[in-house]
Amino acid sequence: MILYDTKYIQLKSAESKSGSDWVYAHRPNATDVVVILPIINNKQVLFLIENRPPIIAEKGNKQTIGFPAGLVGDERKGESVNEAILAELLEETGLVPDSVTVKARTVASSAGCLSETFTIVFAYIVNYKLQQNPIDDDGVIVDRVLVDIDNIRLWLKEKEREGLILTSQMLSALYYLTEEFNL
Repeated sequence: MILYDTKYIQLKSAESKSGSDWVYAHRPNATDVVVILPIINNKQVLFLIENRPPIIAEKGNKQTIGFPAGLVGDERKGESVNEAILAELLEETGLVPDSVTVKARTVASSAGCLSETFTIVFAYIVNYKLQQNPIDDDGVIVDRVLVDIDNIRLWLKEKEREGLILTSQMLSALYYLTEEFNL
């Protein structure tokens, strides 16, 4: 049952196994989310530093560390996951991948609170050359940082000490990077 309805988010209620109401958030305007881990020359990973309004509203002026990501089908009706991967990567980084590999499908962000799921992909980029100027996504993206693959753990720990917030989507994607690069 829909409890609250907007163009971008709904609050819904579903009956749990015990019979009680379970309230959760749902995105009526998208079929999936793509999370793209850009790997440059098999040596570096491109991270995004972001100002996410919900985090700022609840945690103060805190920035998050994530990867390029976006909703599937929210702006381009009938869009496939593969189309969204290429569009979001180009929009948020200005880069075009040489190849893309899906690492996981239908990963839950916060299964007790959201119906949203995401697909994790690696975008392999050999030539780090901007194909277009990247967008800032209404001021959300404040920086793009290349980090050597071997230095990711130390860099993340340093950024966490500085007060940045690590996103679950980013950490989920890094799990697959540790498998691929034996980290």
